[in-house]
Amino acid sequence: MKFAIIAAGEGSRLAQEGVALPKPLVRLNSEPMVERLLRIFFENEAEEVAVIVNQLHPSTEAFVRRLMEEHPDWHIRLVVQTTPSSMHSFAALAPYLSDAPFCLTTVDTIFREDDFRTYIAAFRTALAEGFDGAMAVTDFIDDESPLYIGTDEAMNIDGFYDVREPRFRFISGGIYALTPRAFDTLHRCMAEGQSRMRNFQRGLIADGLRLKAHLFTKILDVDHAADIVKAETFLRS
Repeated sequence: MKFAIIAAGEGSRLAQEGVALPKPLVRLNSEPMVERLLRIFFENEAEEVAVIVNQLHPSTEAFVRRLMEEHPDWHIRLVVQTTPSSMHSFAALAPYLSDAPFCLTTVDTIFREDDFRTYIAAFRTALAEGFDGAMAVTDFIDDESPLYIGTDEAMNIDGFYDVREPRFRFISGGIYALTPRAFDTLHRCMAEGQSRMRNFQRGLIADGLRLKAHLFTKILDVDHAADIVKAETFLRS
């Protein structure tokens, strides 16, 4: 199984709020976010991790390359490319993920490690049952623009929605574990000029892929300076 990290965003909101480091290098309890994800992924038996960083912050590329030297057993595929959106970053990583099931997330997605281990095990079970993917969800809503997820009682996903309805219990946690079948949807979305990952998720349902929802206790994003303290407190709790 392969893993992937989108770390190519500009991090403009953090910079505007006085955070000097590029987002992937921001430390949570003394550990840079990109290093934390890499460590967790390899602890969960990653065959390879593909990472995309942008050309605007050479220090991020240099840091990942140093990790590659310090951890020769970490098989990291580094892509250096500035992209206009997360979906474009995903497309740039696609050639390195198309031959195996994979798990993708952005660098600022913060979760508990035991939740993640359970999630990866659940994804492997879902694969054996004929599903095409498992999407991380949470009922903790602290997002500026949450993506609501419709599910049945068995946690099968039936849709992704911008507006909340009474039956929606969860929002997307921004972690996607999928089979290579998902790339047909990605390429279609790109050809149609779409750029938002939520439209890619909608496209998976429209294209008939079977997706499970997997509940995490809490998932946070680090978009603002105040989120750093929230994330550190959450991970220590």
